[in-house]
Amino acid sequence: MMDWVMERAEAWRLVELGISLGIFALFLLFRKLFVSFLFSYLMRKLERVRLAARVLEGFEKPLRGIFVLLGAYLAIIYYATGDSWLYLHLYVVHSLFRSFMILLIGVGLYNLSASSSVLLETISKRFGGDDSSMLIPFLSKVVRFIIVVIVFTAVVSEWGFNINGVVAGMGLGSLAIALAAKDTLGNILGGIVIVMEKPFSKGDWILTPAVEGVVEDITFRSSKIRTFADALVTVPNSTLADSPITNWSLMGRRRITFTLNVALDTDGDRLTAAISRIERYLMENSDIDERTIMVRFNEFKESGLGIFLYYFTKTVVWKDHLTVRQETQLEMLRILKEESVRLAYPVQRVLLESGASQEQGGETLRGM
Repeated sequence: MMDWVMERAEAWRLVELGISLGIFALFLLFRKLFVSFLFSYLMRKLERVRLAARVLEGFEKPLRGIFVLLGAYLAIIYYATGDSWLYLHLYVVHSLFRSFMILLIGVGLYNLSASSSVLLETISKRFGGDDSSMLIPFLSKVVRFIIVVIVFTAVVSEWGFNINGVVAGMGLGSLAIALAAKDTLGNILGGIVIVMEKPFSKGDWILTPAVEGVVEDITFRSSKIRTFADALVTVPNSTLADSPITNWSLMGRRRITFTLNVALDTDGDRLTAAISRIERYLMENSDIDERTIMVRFNEFKESGLGIFLYYFTKTVVWKDHLTVRQETQLEMLRILKEESVRLAYPVQRVLLESGASQEQGGETLRGM
């Protein structure tokens, strides 16, 4: 009789195990149906509502995990009701279920706080940001850091750890932490100042007393700048925030200025004609900004006459700017040649006074 009862009990446990596995398989099927049909349908319907579509997109993988987690949880709960030992340890299953649920929700929020988040884009535009602004990446990093801290705290609390003591301990050691991390805090505040005031954006060419190059990224502690030697320089944000910053990328036009030295014995009329032709050429050049063009004879030098040139190219791209500069200077050489105006060369003149030399020589002969 006892053997028959034991066999019936074992058979029933196998049935319960099969039902548990069936519950798990059913949720796996729901997961596949959700992804294949319902999720795709919702994405098509909410395509015009960017925020809702991004929320669904960010929570796609966590929702898949929730289906698997919920199926495993219900299967274990059902199977544990017939086992006294497992039933006594269900609190561990409950804690694991809640912990993984918190983690999955945290992953969804972490994905939602990406740099492409519609919410963060809206906040950035409220502060006057554009597509090249570093406000969105910076906010994304801040929000993600907060999410990680909250999820970690919630999981730790779920397992019965009292974080009040930890918070109290941090309060007692806050002064020491503040003193030890004052440079880091200064860099973080400097990064916030840079992001809010926007002296430069990602991709801008900047010049500071410490470095010159193209901005690649800004983090909590520092900014990364790619120099023209293709080296990546990491500059603390506090250093950048306290330094004068020249943003060459914000130039509306680019300056060219130099002095053209011509020969000292150049005829005045030819010099005037050459200056007039150069100025007229610059005024008619479509690559030159006509608002500020100055071509003037402005100084006498020991070895020549100085023609001062001051004008701007419409392009601010360095390569194109150099091309325009080359073309204009070659044309200036051609004009000078046509007007028979020679360039000045470094020379040194020695004047000998013949009368004084002869008189000195005669006195020498009489003395003999």
